[in-house]
Amino acid sequence: MLLVDYFAEKYARKLNKPLKRISTPAIDMMMRYHWPGNVRELQNVVERAVLLSTDGVVHGHHLPPSLQTAESTHTEMEGSMESQLDIYEREIIIEALKRTRGNVARAARDLGTTYRKLSYRIKSHRVNQKLYRR
Repeated sequence: MLLVDYFAEKYARKLNKPLKRISTPAIDMMMRYHWPGNVRELQNVVERAVLLSTDGVVHGHHLPPSLQTAESTHTEMEGSMESQLDIYEREIIIEALKRTRGNVARAARDLGTTYRKLSYRIKSHRVNQKLYRR
């Protein structure tokens, strides 16, 4: 934390930005992170956070995504692995249908599966491929 304070003060002066404090969630995120880039990475993160701060406080959302965990951003996954995989599979199918403008045969080729398997999955996920035709 001594280095965080040092870099925060340094960049607040350099960027001519008032900095009152670093929020507790931001401190918690920095303390949990493993810092593979060591001091240079910490310095860059603090500089970015000070630059993005608009109210004199470094908040968690000013830190890069690599420091933001699902717990800290209150976006924990809910549901079973099976339900998460179903959601992901549905998104993949929809993206393929958008790319191929609703052409199931082409979408199946792009996804490396057969027309029959993709048609079955489209029906099981209740996706209307006609919505993606132009």
